[in-house]
Amino acid sequence: MALTQDDVRGIADYARIALTEEELEEMCAYMNEAIEMLQPIREYDLTGVEPTFHPIGDLSNVMAGDEANANGRSLDLDVALFNAAAKQDRTFRVPSILGDEGGDR
Repeated sequence: MALTQDDVRGIADYARIALTEEELEEMCAYMNEAIEMLQPIREYDLTGVEPTFHPIGDLSNVMAGDEANANGRSLDLDVALFNAAAKQDRTFRVPSILGDEGGDR
């Protein structure tokens, strides 16, 4: 099933990409070539194969909790803040990313 110029125009509009008529023609050919290259994949028998939504399957939160290391190897606060450009009390002080209304936080 080949994409028409109307299909590609719709995709470009959805992605908010302005295409000239020449670019539309080129993009249509390019996208149809890409679809053609993927055609062999459509020939696989996938009966009974469940879709994979994540490359590592059912594995969920793999991060350790935010708690002190049991073997006492946590970084000392003074060492952590030693090279900080700015610090306030026990925290790093960084510029606000929300604009000027909040100042530094």
